[in-house]
Amino acid sequence: MTLNELAKQLNEMDFSVSNKPNSGPQIGSWERGINTPSYLEVLKLACFFNVSVDFLVGRAYQELDLADIFAMNTQLTLEGNLLSAKERQEVYGLIKSYLRGRHPIKTKKQTAADKSDLTLPLN
Repeated sequence: MTLNELAKQLNEMDFSVSNKPNSGPQIGSWERGINTPSYLEVLKLACFFNVSVDFLVGRAYQELDLADIFAMNTQLTLEGNLLSAKERQEVYGLIKSYLRGRHPIKTKKQTAADKSDLTLPLN
């Protein structure tokens, strides 16, 4: 895709926050570091490419523990299907059991209590 084609497609986007038209030379100047796009222009690019603004500006993704993701009070979906609290616990238990089988804990002997903590405290 050329810069002119990108500019044309950006201009055709229904982006109500910024209706300022883009041009190929303008985008080229951003690419070469001659000019800096506004936050709204970066947001428009992120929407167009379906990536986060953080990705565009080169920020590294933070490391998250899988248990934290499942414990967060956010909605989780898989292929468009919203997971219920029960499904979240079941999926978490399956993943945790699988990973414990693949990467057994070698530093201490596993007790019955360790094996029983496969449920996620969501209450």
